Amino acid sequence: MPTTLRGITWEHPRGYDCMVASARRYRELFPKVDIQWEFRSLQAFADAPIDELAAEYDLLVIDHPHIPLAAEIGAFAQLDGVGFDDELNALAEQSVGASHSAYAHGGHQYGLASDAAAQVSVYRPDLLPEPPEDWDAVMALARQGRVLWPAKPIDAFSSLITLTANNGTPPGTNSPAYLDPESAGLALQRMHELASLVPESNLGLNPIQVAEALSTGDQWWYCPLAFGYTNYSRAGFRPNRLAYRDIPAGAAGVAGSLLGGAGIAVSASAGDLHAARAFAFWVSSADAQRGVYFDAGGQPGNADAWGDDRLNEETLGFFRNTRATLEGAYVRPRFPGYIEFQDAVSPWVNQAMRGELSDGDLLSRTNDLAAQLLG
Repeated sequence: MPTTLRGITWEHPRGYDCMVASARRYRELFPKVDIQWEFRSLQAFADAPIDELAAEYDLLVIDHPHIPLAAEIGAFAQLDGVGFDDELNALAEQSVGASHSAYAHGGHQYGLASDAAAQVSVYRPDLLPEPPEDWDAVMALARQGRVLWPAKPIDAFSSLITLTANNGTPPGTNSPAYLDPESAGLALQRMHELASLVPESNLGLNPIQVAEALSTGDQWWYCPLAFGYTNYSRAGFRPNRLAYRDIPAGAAGVAGSLLGGAGIAVSASAGDLHAARAFAFWVSSADAQRGVYFDAGGQPGNADAWGDDRLNEETLGFFRNTRATLEGAYVRPRFPGYIEFQDAVSPWVNQAMRGELSDGDLLSRTNDLAAQLLG
């Protein structure tokens, strides 16, 4: 009898269309496996308890910080030691930066990096032939009224982490406090300056909204920190194509950007664990990633796809021109309490940008909460 699996992902061609097309192609190859994908809004998907999603769906597209909690509560099935170790070793070798290892916890693999991303810079190449390479040039362009910056709570938090890590002290690594006061203080200074030079509405925008503004009008030319979306670099997706580059250089060059992306996980209660695992490995493979997955709007997580000439040609060099940032990206702490921590701190960073919370209070609150939840 045919096996039917249900998958849940997020509402965007990068999250949904690519999985639907991949499932269709997979059924052509394996007619007895039918995979039905559903989606929720990005926010609704982020807010849904991971145990509830895993109880309802066989396959889940997830953010890697969910892995420690999912592993500890038994929500996701292990992907190692279950007959796919050769494929797992190949994917480890084909990882973009730390994307693959970010889905491991406690010595086991609970997800595969089907999608890779980090905060990078983005611009309109028809309006700005040479984008800024450092922060002095970014601010000069911002003073001309040409810069946008997504700084809604989660994105303001992401920028703070990126800039703190880029200043030489990655959060939670080289300081007794989670946020080193000196490195984080310099990051906040830069963020305040940028916030004063972009429209106040930016404090409520996410990277998709910024990409929409850049690609549909000519007023805005550049954004220094936003999670990349290859869709906007492709011909015909929007009226104007966007080009993506590494983050502006700081003390650590282009290292330290907060690693994002998405992975595919298998529910521990999947109706057919072997079939679900087999699809997860297939859709993460180099051939699928640089073929049907990319062609349907996906943003590959496989390094072989990132180096593919066709994919780079079709995206204005997206993959090669942001690869250094991805290779040096910062991985968030691997603790079950991390999502709770991030959800609490993100509004505080946004409030600090609005002048509603002092930088000192932000740092002390954040470090106190980190000591409680990330110890």
